[in-house]
Amino acid sequence: MGYEGTTYNIFQILHVIAAIAAFGPLFVYPRLQRAGQSATVAKLHNSFVIPALVLVWVFGMGLQGLSDQVIRVADLWVSLSIVVWIALVAISWFMIKPSLRDDSERAGKLLSAGIGMTHVLLVVSLYLMVFQPGA
Repeated sequence: MGYEGTTYNIFQILHVIAAIAAFGPLFVYPRLQRAGQSATVAKLHNSFVIPALVLVWVFGMGLQGLSDQVIRVADLWVSLSIVVWIALVAISWFMIKPSLRDDSERAGKLLSAGIGMTHVLLVVSLYLMVFQPGA
């Protein structure tokens, strides 16, 4: 990819920071929940992680619009990235979020499954962003 300019570089940095903010806290959720901090984790997820996940989308689409190259949604890596992002939002909203305030064994399993799926999809997303298959 060629040089796109300062605005592009700023969006790229913000996109990466938003991704770190969206996925980084998930690594400590199980430990915090076991320590009895369920309310704190739920508040962190609702006020920080979900908005950061939305910003990943905003800055990603901004990068697409600011790029010197023609990047189309029909490009394999772009369309797969969008599908992965939608899956990440769904997992965050329907699996992780409901299990954060519940201390039951079922909620713990749901949280673990949601975090595990998120980590796998994060690796897939990183692969798509770095190697851009089909580009």
